Amino acid sequence: MQQKASYLSEALTTAHKLESKELKKLNNKRNYLIVKRLIDIIFSVIGLVISVPLIIFFGVLIKVETPGPVFYTQERVGLNGKLFNVIKLRSMVNDAERNGAQWAQKNDPRVTKVGHFIRKTRIDELPQFINILKGDMSLVGPRPERPNFTIQFNQQIPGFITRLSIKPGLTGLAQVNGGYDISPKEKFELDRQYIENLGLITDLKIILKTVAVCFNGNGAR
Repeated sequence: MQQKASYLSEALTTAHKLESKELKKLNNKRNYLIVKRLIDIIFSVIGLVISVPLIIFFGVLIKVETPGPVFYTQERVGLNGKLFNVIKLRSMVNDAERNGAQWAQKNDPRVTKVGHFIRKTRIDELPQFINILKGDMSLVGPRPERPNFTIQFNQQIPGFITRLSIKPGLTGLAQVNGGYDISPKEKFELDRQYIENLGLITDLKIILKTVAVCFNGNGAR
């Protein structure tokens, strides 16, 4: 973990030097970021209260269908390269990554029947209100990526690591415009577009689009 964190920190420092204009714009958004954090706290508390019954209900279904824990934690990369554990309802078989980290595929055979539904409706993401309340995540922002994929994509896509200049989100511009159905490069371009157009109106539009995605299941795997 320390080696990955060191690499990410070094890469982010380099990226910051290359993207000074974007960072200057971000510094001018401090009032927005303060308000955004207050909104995150309020809505994560409300979200947890509302989602607890759903989490319990689907937690029971998960336990009945396959052996293993109800919750699934996975290391992700957050603001400025900070590593944290994202929390989800388990949607795959318990030993889904016995052969190492894998990118989710369309019609992935590792996904359970209950898992297919909660991934399509994004119910598996509800426990992440805890991550938001803790301050590791925000309601809206680039989705947090795994360390190994962050390193890989940063080597393949110039500037990829600059997406770590803001907190990752429960939902984001990429998630309402294709999700898993678009490439990492396309996701990065959308994340970059979001960072360049930070604002409460932008966040509100993404949240409203997210509600629609939860019903139509677009971009889920």
